[in-house]
Amino acid sequence: MRTTPATWTEADAWLTVLQQRGHLHHAETGTDGSRTVQRSPHSPPWTLHHPVLAIDWIEDLVRDLEQRDTETRR
Repeated sequence: MRTTPATWTEADAWLTVLQQRGHLHHAETGTDGSRTVQRSPHSPPWTLHHPVLAIDWIEDLVRDLEQRDTETRR
């Protein structure tokens, strides 16, 4: 359980690492401070308006990656 609120700095760090490792196709900051992310070139973009939403989206992505990795090892 978190003891501090999510920040854009934390979310941006996660997005950067996921993009560098090839798990995220695109991420950009909007003029209103939101983030638009896209998992693959053909997936729909998601707009994240708050850092908590961004962390939730990142958590779902990481869980999906972990599950895919577990299935690959079997």
